Amino acid sequence: MINKKVITAILLSLLPITALAFNSGGVPDSAPTLLVGDLIDVFFGIVWPVVVAFAIIAFIASAILFMTAQDDPMRLVQARQALLYGVIGTSVAILAFSMPFVIRNTIGYGI
Repeated sequence: MINKKVITAILLSLLPITALAFNSGGVPDSAPTLLVGDLIDVFFGIVWPVVVAFAIIAFIASAILFMTAQDDPMRLVQARQALLYGVIGTSVAILAFSMPFVIRNTIGYGI
């Protein structure tokens, strides 16, 4: 009877051969037309919806804080601060996402 370790060793030694059994296709082409500006567009295209979702959540949370404050001065201050932080965060995000467009237009790359 063959030992389990021997069977395992034989199967593990055959793994590289099984990898060669599949046709992975041709050699991938390089992307000579891929520019840094295109990568920035892809990055912002992915990150922008996340930022918008966080901004919406921040404003909803501050609205809930205002509704539940019930004329308590400390809770109203907390709600105002939450609203202020939401406005500042959204403003910073909009400025950050507009910077690549400003830089491109300044150096003449275009939109």
